[in-house]
Amino acid sequence: MSVLDTLKKGVAKAGFYSYRMLSVILFLVLWEIATRFKMVNPIFLPPFTDIIRTLWKLSMNGELAKHFTISAQRALTGFSLGVAIAVPLGMVIGWFRKFESFIDPLINIFRNLSVLALLPVFMLFFGIGEASKVALIFWGVLWTLLLNTIAGVKSVDPQLVKAARGMATPKWMLFMKVILPGAMPSIATGIRISATSSVLILMAAEMMGARKGLGFAIHFYEGQIRIPEMYAMIVVMAILGILISYALIFFEKHAFRWREQIGSGE
Repeated sequence: MSVLDTLKKGVAKAGFYSYRMLSVILFLVLWEIATRFKMVNPIFLPPFTDIIRTLWKLSMNGELAKHFTISAQRALTGFSLGVAIAVPLGMVIGWFRKFESFIDPLINIFRNLSVLALLPVFMLFFGIGEASKVALIFWGVLWTLLLNTIAGVKSVDPQLVKAARGMATPKWMLFMKVILPGAMPSIATGIRISATSSVLILMAAEMMGARKGLGFAIHFYEGQIRIPEMYAMIVVMAILGILISYALIFFEKHAFRWREQIGSGE
């Protein structure tokens, strides 16, 4: 590829991403105009530029880092536990059809229970410390990832499984070389959805019985009528969710590039 082609490709990509950001930019501009011209009460919704200044102040005094670090630790711990349990369990359930038929009603009961409704239950069992928050995040991410893993295992091409069995492939190698790679696209989608959900669950968990964290800070600043600080923490929470989602989308595109190559006949 020549330098000119590379430059054209770079410009095209920049234009594409600029277009994708246009809706966000327009929303922020309208937000600023609506609050500056008192179309919306600035007491309840401060101008976005004021929120950015507040966010900078919180970054400089260490308040943001304190809350962000503990929230990230909680989300990562609960999410990691969910992945560690859901993926192996989903592989087993998806592979053994009789076991799936046996346990499917129980899975449907648990996955339809509201995570927030279970918050008092987790606090009752685990107390108001870190364990209850991590357990709530774990529960919230478990079911989406479990169901995606089961669906991924069931969607593996049966001909590949037959071919592997025909070559007397050991069961453990069949799982590692055929079932797991075939199920990975569905598992990756479940991971992305669950990771984003973990941030939303975290915010709710931290609003009760916490002394640090982004969710606690939002609730605390709202109670103190410090509205710019409250919105600043909400913006950070939104940015965290967006970054996680797009990072995992980027990983999926690069990890499963072989699917696009097969589809294009390369």
